[in-house]
Amino acid sequence: MITLKTFSYKPSDHEAERASNSYLMSVIALMVGMPFPIVNLIATFIFYLGNRKSTYFVRWHCMQALLSQISLFIPNAYSFYWTISILMGEKELNNDYFAFVIIVAAVNFIEFLATIYTATKSRKGIHVEWMFYGDLANLICPPKS
Repeated sequence: MITLKTFSYKPSDHEAERASNSYLMSVIALMVGMPFPIVNLIATFIFYLGNRKSTYFVRWHCMQALLSQISLFIPNAYSFYWTISILMGEKELNNDYFAFVIIVAAVNFIEFLATIYTATKSRKGIHVEWMFYGDLANLICPPKS
């Protein structure tokens, strides 16, 4: 699921810190805007925009963090909508809801652990690629762009 790779050069401390912050941005946004799934996506997107002309190491990790937030946004938004619909009396509480919320919570927890792990490794200048997101980040964010 997570692959440690050697990078083409040794990132400086400043680069490693900014790459690490791209992952921590989503964790901080999660704490600030807990019930609203769009907050993580917006915060990570703004951080990416601020670093899109930075070094390749920083841009690449910002892109990977953004891609992971984009994929989490859809199930998080749907679970938020479903919960609000139940609270407003439009839908009934049932087993499907509990199953969906438990799965979404588990996926978010796994992503949270992977985010913390990747933030600590990238802070040390170690290049960490996530399965699927790393490949997409390689396609979207080439070295010489």
